[in-house]
Amino acid sequence: MTDIPLLSLAIWIPILGGVLVLAIGSNDRLARGVALLTAVFGFAVTIPLYTGFDPTFNGMQFVEKRPWIDYFKINYYLGIDGLSVWFLLLNSFITVIVVLAGWESIKSRVSQYMAAFLIMSGLMNGIFSALDGMLFYIFFEASLIPLYLIIGIWGGPNRVYAAFKFFLFTLAGSLLMLLVLIYLRNVSGNFEILEWHGTKLSMGVQTLMFFAFLAAFGVKVPMWPVHTWLPDAHVEAPTGGSVVLAAIALKLGAYGFVRFALPIVPDACREYSWLIVALSLIAVVYIGFVALVQTDMKKLVAYSSISHMGFVTLGFFLQNKLGIEGALIQMISHGFVSGAMFLCIGVLYDRVHSRQIADYGGVVNTMPKFAVFFMLFAMANCGLPGTSGFIGEFTVILGAMQNSFWVAFLAATTLILGAAYTLWMYKRVVFGAVANNKVAALQDISRREFLFLAVLALCVLAMGLYPFPFTEVMHTSVDELLNHVALSKFPVALP
Repeated sequence: MTDIPLLSLAIWIPILGGVLVLAIGSNDRLARGVALLTAVFGFAVTIPLYTGFDPTFNGMQFVEKRPWIDYFKINYYLGIDGLSVWFLLLNSFITVIVVLAGWESIKSRVSQYMAAFLIMSGLMNGIFSALDGMLFYIFFEASLIPLYLIIGIWGGPNRVYAAFKFFLFTLAGSLLMLLVLIYLRNVSGNFEILEWHGTKLSMGVQTLMFFAFLAAFGVKVPMWPVHTWLPDAHVEAPTGGSVVLAAIALKLGAYGFVRFALPIVPDACREYSWLIVALSLIAVVYIGFVALVQTDMKKLVAYSSISHMGFVTLGFFLQNKLGIEGALIQMISHGFVSGAMFLCIGVLYDRVHSRQIADYGGVVNTMPKFAVFFMLFAMANCGLPGTSGFIGEFTVILGAMQNSFWVAFLAATTLILGAAYTLWMYKRVVFGAVANNKVAALQDISRREFLFLAVLALCVLAMGLYPFPFTEVMHTSVDELLNHVALSKFPVALP
């Protein structure tokens, strides 16, 4: 199995399939069928990455390395470890869900819509598996284009504004990262990320690089105060765009921190960890209060995503094993839960064409099956024990407790705030008497909708009840990261 270039297949099957779907043109039925077949096949080739993964090995696995641009010493260099393996599976899985979700709701330019998601899926798999800095940067920037088009073409009334804001925010920070990558190439002589991990840099240089990485990856997460593009993008994006944006695109920034910032500039990360912790806690607490006052369901869940991703950056910069593993678990869980929440909102929007909470009420009377799924995902969004939402947040809180009681206390407020804004929305949308004629005329979920919501529900429950398969692959890689950067020997003292 190791002789099969699984990582290349995971990257290029969706991309080439997307090109094929694009070539199909106006035959919508054929475009949907080929897109689904490509997405399923793309997901299937990632499964051996997990089943064949050796959790006891502390290096990169499924490595592929070929010369690409010899003059600049740029290689086509791929590999995964315990920090990245699950994100290829998550990305490819979500692509299948998104294709199913847009099966009937997308009426115009169907082939272009499906192709955009397939191409973006391949590019994002490239980000999670690239071990060459320039290759990573190309995938990282190229992934902006399909999402920009998805928001700008199939989005809401203000889609052009939201698409430009998303593109400019994320592109601006990435340019600083490019300067860092070029500098590291000049110092080390090549673009290999693993060699950069052992490069000795002065504190001054590390500090400049740290803030460049913060600009590039912090916007992607997004961290407070550069988060303002996300609610606009979510509100205007079609349902599939919101799902991929929340479930995968936000993870790219967090992954950048753990692949680049922590191992390359460890001294600066220790020195300025207080800053990331503070910004993360603001995201967890302040953005949680902002979510409480939202009247648009999509905007509420968008702010919820910012708050939950605050746990990820908090966990990474606690710089202990529980914190980092909790952050990785939270990233996977958030992919399931946030994607499911946006899909539920999309189900309602397809029927009523409104995201305003005030336009609903009594949905359980006309859509009982939907109400059950929506309740499960709402509970997971609150961090209810037994669901995936609890595992990551609880582990990060345990990691925070090792460093500071007050950091753990502030982080734990999300369990209260998350329940407050999520249940506030659920109560007004689902419970009570039927609010109006539109709600009275609602039809319960179709078999197609039942299928993708049921699959996500199983993922949320499986991870919440038995997280071992998700966590076992992480331990060795997290230990290697901590040992490499000597963070475990020099714990950070927080107030």
